Amino acid sequence: MDQERPLVEKILNGDLQAFQQFIEKYQRLVTHMVFRMILNESDREEICQDVFLKIYQNLAKFQFQSKLSTWISKITYNTCINYLQKKKALLYDDLTIRENESDSAVFDSRPSNLDSLKGEFPLPDESAISQEVSEMLYVELNSLPAQYRTIITLYHLENLSYDEIGEITGMPMGTVKNYLFRARKLLKDKLLEKYAEQEFVK
Repeated sequence: MDQERPLVEKILNGDLQAFQQFIEKYQRLVTHMVFRMILNESDREEICQDVFLKIYQNLAKFQFQSKLSTWISKITYNTCINYLQKKKALLYDDLTIRENESDSAVFDSRPSNLDSLKGEFPLPDESAISQEVSEMLYVELNSLPAQYRTIITLYHLENLSYDEIGEITGMPMGTVKNYLFRARKLLKDKLLEKYAEQEFVK
């Protein structure tokens, strides 16, 4: 956190080159979230630009009480949610999720990335079909409601904790866990239903 302070101070003092360095440093995080939440390719670049504009306009308000990456993620998340709400996009599924209704076994370990979810499927020769299964995962991930895509992205791809995800999304920890549980279940059900007849998911 202290390492980020000099860069922020340079930006606040009007150093545009420092802000360019800032963009390069956090571009992957912002685009990763935007691309997972926003499926309309023509709007993604504009939303990313909007996110960095909001960051620049509000950077003086950042007090280093949390990780800068968490603060950036929160701005990115809220910008995407506002866009999706205007588009009346599906944010959740149509089932009510009750607090603390989770299977603790699901949360005992954290796969390092989304590809590791392949371990939940009965694959006879994973090394031979790894790329194909990864592509299937990403295709079906994009078919999930936006909130579920977001939770999976933050947890499995950005390796954030439940607390960090809760801070970004404004959700209680129980809701974060329930969304992750339901998202993974929906993803697994979609894959098993759609690809059950193919030999690598038999």
